[in-house]
Amino acid sequence: QLLVSSSKWLQLHGLKRNKLSLSQILSQIGFQHRKGYVTTLGKLVASRYADGLFPQYKRAQDGTVYNLTAKKELILYFVDYLMGAIELYKQRLEWLTSESRQIFGVIQEQCIIIVLDFGTAAPAEFDVCRDAICMVLVEQVIQIAKFNLIRVAQGLMKWEQKSTPVSEHTVKSAVTWLWKLDHMTAASHTSSAEALLEAMSDEAVSS
Repeated sequence: QLLVSSSKWLQLHGLKRNKLSLSQILSQIGFQHRKGYVTTLGKLVASRYADGLFPQYKRAQDGTVYNLTAKKELILYFVDYLMGAIELYKQRLEWLTSESRQIFGVIQEQCIIIVLDFGTAAPAEFDVCRDAICMVLVEQVIQIAKFNLIRVAQGLMKWEQKSTPVSEHTVKSAVTWLWKLDHMTAASHTSSAEALLEAMSDEAVSS
């Protein structure tokens, strides 16, 4: 997901990954040192006319040799181009690993159910968990189409009976419901599985 979303993001910024590949760059600053099959020798022989005429670069991946013909200005242009792309990737990575995305990743589905299993968390841990879920609701769920919350318990606790359209009002309602939950609630060994099955029974949900 990170790679796909980052690729789309870079394209929006005018930098397509396929223009930054090593092969793409080498083809624009030089030409490949060719080999031809010599019948009398019965093997591939590399041309030697370029030896000593051009700086050469050998790709570690496949051993392909390129004769570099570009002037310094063109190479410096590619250096700047690559440094700009690296900076954009750094910014993207920082965004992808910040706030709620650091815990939950990037939610890309449009209809989700969050199953809450607090187990035997201590009161302080319980509050930290609720803070994290509130964060993802406010930062990410607000941008999708529908959602619901189900808490693992002896008798399943659902915020709504089925996935509900997202709005500022419904997100605030979900946050209020979350903070009204009791710290401890009875649960059985099968409660987690039952909650997941209940979430999956909602045909609109994709995650």
